[in-house]
Amino acid sequence: MADSAKAQFKRILIKVSGEALMGSLPSGIDSKILNYLAEEIKKGRDLGVEIAIVVGGGNIFRGRDASEKGINRITADYMGMLATVMNALALQDILEIKGLPTRVQTAIEMRAIAEPYIRRKAIRHLEKGRVVVLAAGTGNPYFTTDTAAALRAAEIRAEAILKATKVDGVYESDPIINQSALRFDHLDYLEVLNRGLKVMDSAAVSLCMDNNIPIVVFNIYQADNLVRILTGEKVGTLVGREKNE
Repeated sequence: MADSAKAQFKRILIKVSGEALMGSLPSGIDSKILNYLAEEIKKGRDLGVEIAIVVGGGNIFRGRDASEKGINRITADYMGMLATVMNALALQDILEIKGLPTRVQTAIEMRAIAEPYIRRKAIRHLEKGRVVVLAAGTGNPYFTTDTAAALRAAEIRAEAILKATKVDGVYESDPIINQSALRFDHLDYLEVLNRGLKVMDSAAVSLCMDNNIPIVVFNIYQADNLVRILTGEKVGTLVGREKNE
């Protein structure tokens, strides 16, 4: 990549799953992965792009799984939200060690450790060059962090959602099981919904469709993929309204 490459976006939201923070661990946070992700985010921020991040909590606690084991679903979902806060604080710490001013905002108030989510304040942080990590999902049970990412992206007027995953895009079926599965370069929102493709949950995809927010699904573990997307290269799978985007 040329040093003169310029960002094609002013403001984006990155969705990082809790599982992405595990690395090869069975659960918890892999410090090497955390450092790697922070480096990739820093490269994007160094381009001048305003970056918000929604982080999941599945590496620590998954509400839906716990509810199947007898914990009340609503209680389990709130427990899962708390797990996302733990991940957000860990990511904030590493980002700040790398010189990036970072703020954590939570949908559930816990003022001793993070700011409450306030849309206008989040936007102001972004305008001042701070990375904003948005935790605790939407603050409501039954909603995933994918839906939280779509909602927050709409609220802060992000130009795109970049979904950081372990695979290089969206496939017609699981590429681990079916090695000949077709990878899509571009999908329309309705195509994703009608085919039941595992991009984001249906509520998240519908929110993005209603607000015309493109989604890029990409492999975060390939170095510089984030920068390539931000500078206009075609990486992963684009979910959007126009086929010629």
